[in-house]
This record gives sequence, structure tokens and C-alpha cells, in this order.
Amino acid sequence: MRISKEAEERRNEILDTAEMLFFTKGYTKTTVNDVLQAIGIAKGTFYYYFKSKEEVMDAVVLRFIDAGVAAAKQIAADPKLTVHEKLLQIIMAQKPDTDRKSQMIEQFHQADNAQLHQKSLVETILRLTPVLTEVIEQGIEEGLFHNPYPRETMEFLLITSQFLFDEGIFKWQPEEIIQKIRAFIYTMEITLGAEKGSFDYVFQMFE
Repeated sequence: MRISKEAEERRNEILDTAEMLFFTKGYTKTTVNDVLQAIGIAKGTFYYYFKSKEEVMDAVVLRFIDAGVAAAKQIAADPKLTVHEKLLQIIMAQKPDTDRKSQMIEQFHQADNAQLHQKSLVETILRLTPVLTEVIEQGIEEGLFHNPYPRETMEFLLITSQFLFDEGIFKWQPEEIIQKIRAFIYTMEITLGAEKGSFDYVFQMFE
């Protein structure tokens, strides 16, 4: 006898199962039938919630990113925090804080999960840019930064940080990482028109 489940519960069950399969078999090797068999549902049930495996992948990645973005929005909206406190806390909120999140990032770096990895990087940039831009605009209003292109500058900086410091893409030596962090901080200060040394706390992101 088939067990009836609430829509949101069923959708999450599909996502949980697909996530597990993507990370164990690899995204490209996982099929919709694999998901159906693992859960024990009919094809029609799957397609009621998702149009394709690609759509499931998007949902898995976005669910992974949404928690960090939600935390960033809450931090950005906190009137008690200074601009630099907001930036630091937003940066730290994106770091793995649970074993599951750490395992997911580790799986992103597997060769079979290159598509998931790329999707996660792109969506992180797209979703965090507006939040960080809001904080930078506050800094411009307060005279901390001097930059006529806050949104575009944050896109450049996010793209740089997301790719350059991704251990799954580059295998930098420790001394290389330190040098690149210094160069990144220098670039942040120059492009945002900030006071020298005001972004030294970015080092905490890489501890």
C-alpha cells in the first residue's frame, strides 16, 4: 500500500535522496530512475514536483546556498552592526558550520560532481551580490568607501574569491595562499576606495 505524504515532505524526500545519490554516484551517473527506486515512488510522482534531473540539481544546490544567503540578509539588516562587522559576519556565515555542509563541499570537489560545483559557485555569486552590495552602499553613504560601481565591484570580488580560493579548483601552497590573500585584501581596499588596513579581518575567512 502506497503511503501518502504531504507535498512539501515528499518534495524534500526527493531532494534528500537525489542529493545523496548525486554525491555518492556523481551527478552525471545518477538517473531519475535511481531516485525513483531509492524512494519507491512512481515516475508521475517525481514529475509532479520536478520537470527533470537538472531541475532537481538546481533545487539541491539552491537549498544548500539558501541558508548562507538567509544568514547574510539577516546580518545586513541589523542596524546595531557597523559596515565592517556586517561584512565580516557575512563572510564567516558562508563557512561550513556543520559536518553535513563540510561533506557537501567535499563532494562538490569530486570530478563527477563538476556540474554541481559550478552551479554552486555561480548561484552563490548571484545571490550574495545584492546582499553585499547593500552593505557596501551603506559604507559609501558613511564615507568609508568611495566607489561609483558598488554592485559590479562586489561581483568582481565575489567571482575572484569564489574561484581563486576554491581548494577544489586550485591547489595553492600555504605560502601562495597567504600572498594571494594579501593581494586580495589590497585589491578590495583599492577597488572600494577604502582606508588601508581596513579589510585585514578578511584573513579570518581562511583560518
